[in-house]
Parts: sequence; structure tokens; C-alpha cells
Amino acid sequence: MNSVDRIHIVCKRKKEDARAVAQDIVARFGHTTEVLLNEEAALELGYEKAFELEHVGEGAGLIIVLGGDGTLLSVARQLKGREVPILGVNLGGLGFLTETSLEELPEMLASVIQGQYRLSRRTMLSVAVTREGELVFDLSVLNDAVITKDALARIIDIETFVNDEYLTTYRTDGLILSTATGSTGYSLAAGGPILHPSLTHIVVTPICPHMLTNRPILLPEEAALRATLLSRDERVILTLDGQVGFPLEFGDEVTVKKSPYAVSLITSKSRGYFEVLRTKLKWGER
Repeated sequence: MNSVDRIHIVCKRKKEDARAVAQDIVARFGHTTEVLLNEEAALELGYEKAFELEHVGEGAGLIIVLGGDGTLLSVARQLKGREVPILGVNLGGLGFLTETSLEELPEMLASVIQGQYRLSRRTMLSVAVTREGELVFDLSVLNDAVITKDALARIIDIETFVNDEYLTTYRTDGLILSTATGSTGYSLAAGGPILHPSLTHIVVTPICPHMLTNRPILLPEEAALRATLLSRDERVILTLDGQVGFPLEFGDEVTVKKSPYAVSLITSKSRGYFEVLRTKLKWGER
């Protein structure tokens, strides 16, 4: 792999320790590598070299995310096909995606800048909403798309097709459509399976289904799932990666399939996926 000559750093909003780490990276590596910060962090630090978040990765050989999984998810949605390696640094919280610790960062970053690193390529989902035959929403996400009712709404009906073949009509509190990366998130909490991140399946997990026989299902990567909202008088929202919301109306069709985009995450050289999984989920502890 080639060495890195330009780095984009994205700091979690209003996170002082993220800005402090960014300053340290600039001090350590800025004399040999061009380092740019996202606009908000650069402004707070009085640093001149900045980029707008929507242009993250443009012209860069490396993106460093300082914060947590939520910050990395937002960066992934902004890339729009720019497969620049991402080094996620965990500054607290669970951190499945931002698996590098602060203690590991100096040595890890030195290796990465020299082009010595391992990548985990992650599938994304393309999520589109069609209303009366017109496309009204379109986004690619790394974790999941969730159709869910308002807290006070009654159970909702969601009719689903896979590649134009009728699957079922869910009577449920909601439906989670997840990547392998997102399988350790909301889908897991709702009883879905854990998928190794190298897999390209779509996980379909109903939330509190009325029929107990409605179980999670894995769809192949070439599948397209179409979900139509059949409930008229309930408040229903489509939530992307737990961060972006879009209100749905009766008859709206939500189509979810494998995105043409992917995300490349730099993984630890000292820890494998199963160690990360075992540690984060506290398996074996009493």
C-alpha cells in the first residue's frame, strides 16, 4: 500500500478530548503529512487547514475519526463512493467501528502513514422511498434502516416483497433492515443474528411482531426488499443509522438493497474481530 500524504480528521461535535487528540496528531505528523480538520473543529482550534464534512475524503489518503461509532457512521454516509481508508479512534462508549484505543493510536498511525495496515471492507445499504410513483428520499447507510411507529401509535402493517416475490405482511412495532456491520446494533437488541462484517447479506428483523413465528431472516446480497406501509392513521418514521429521520405516509414504498458504495475500515493488527466482539459484548464474564 502507498504511504499517506494527506489526512482528513473528523472530530466528534463538542468533544474536547477529540480536539486535543487532533492537535496532538497535527503536532506529531503535520510536518511530514498534510493534516486537515473538519470545519467545526478547525474553527474551535483556530487551525487554518479545514474541509467541509460533505467533502470528507476528497484528495485524502486517510480519514481519522475521533469520537465514537455515531461519528463514523455520519462520515460513512458523506463519502458517497470515495473509498478512503478510515481509522476509527474510540473516545468512550462501546465502539464496534471505532476500535482503536487512544493508547494504540500513535503506533497505529505511524504504521498507517507508511502504508502498513489491514482493511475490512464493509457493505452499505441503498435506501429509497417512493411516494405515488415518485422518488422522495434516497440515501446509502452503513448500519441500518428502521421503519418504526411513534411511541403512542398502535401496531403497524408493513407489506414486504423480495425481488417482487411476496414475503409477508408484518404486523409489528417496526422493521429493521441491517447490514452485517449493523447486526451488532439495533437488530441484535431486537433478537437478530450477529453477522461477520465480511458478509454481504441483508438482515430483516421485525420489532415485537404480533405473530411470534415472524423471525429474523437473512437475504442474499442480490436481493431487493420492498416494504410498503399499509397503516393510515399512525405516525411512522424511517430512521437511517439512528441519525437521520424521514416521516413515512400511507402507501410509501421503502426499497432496500445493497449499495454500490462500500466503506473501508482500518482494523487492529493486534486484535481480531472475535476478540473485539467478545470484549465489547462482555462474553464469558460473570
